[in-house]
Amino acid sequence: MGAYEKNNYPPLGQLVEVDGENMHVYTKGKGKNTIVLLSGAGTAAPVLDYEPLMNEMAKNNKVVVVETFGYGWSDITNKERTVENIVEEIRAALKKANIEGPYILMPHSVSGIYSMYYANKYPDEIKAIIGIDCTLPQMVKYFNESARTMPQYLSVIAPTGIARLAVNMNPEKYLPIADKGTYSDDNLKMTKIISAWSLGNKNIVAEVNEINHNIGKTMDMSFPPDMPVMIFTPKDDRVREDGKTKVSFYQTQISHLPSNKLVVLEGHHYLHWSRYKEICKTVNDFINTF
Repeated sequence: MGAYEKNNYPPLGQLVEVDGENMHVYTKGKGKNTIVLLSGAGTAAPVLDYEPLMNEMAKNNKVVVVETFGYGWSDITNKERTVENIVEEIRAALKKANIEGPYILMPHSVSGIYSMYYANKYPDEIKAIIGIDCTLPQMVKYFNESARTMPQYLSVIAPTGIARLAVNMNPEKYLPIADKGTYSDDNLKMTKIISAWSLGNKNIVAEVNEINHNIGKTMDMSFPPDMPVMIFTPKDDRVREDGKTKVSFYQTQISHLPSNKLVVLEGHHYLHWSRYKEICKTVNDFINTF
């Protein structure tokens, strides 16, 4: 964000120093379980995006949102957006914020790749993983597809004000699809402002363009054999010629685990926009089993 907006909209959580830059960590609630929410690529303000789900889950749990570099109130870094760097930055931010593990990681979309790496590299720090339509490394191989990329020029136009113009011309495109009242007017206002400033910044562009490399580095990883894993995925009625579906893919990833659950919900890729109450109840029921 620009200096004017930063002065008018101070961070909702705390800023901690990681590699000489500030990362934003927001914490809410208390409980024996610490749930760490990680966002997908391009979610401009994860703390705002997760607010309804966070408010619901914080009634019974300690809930943390870590905004990685380039997102929300966090700074922009010059470090490459490799899976190794991103995971180490998340770990450092949690430690600097005095948030002790083991954690239940709750990744949305591409952060499923980071969670897979984290769980394999530091299994003692992770108690369970609960994915929200999360990308997993073997997905591209299973469906014989490639990861998307983002044009580098987006990172050039973002600081010029063109990104702000795009948001102002079509603000609904950058706002959650949810029932009226789910997100407050203040939340939506801040989301538009942060989207205008951070859309297509160099960290977001680099992260998207690094996805293929990060998938390659984690392709041979699977969830640790004793780790509880639950995944939420939206209902998808599309039928491929080979009969493969996202549900069948997720089953290949978790069916071998002693504690696993796959939950199919009606909704959008951002299931937490509209199904946050159902997600929360299912999460609480699941974590009470281990």
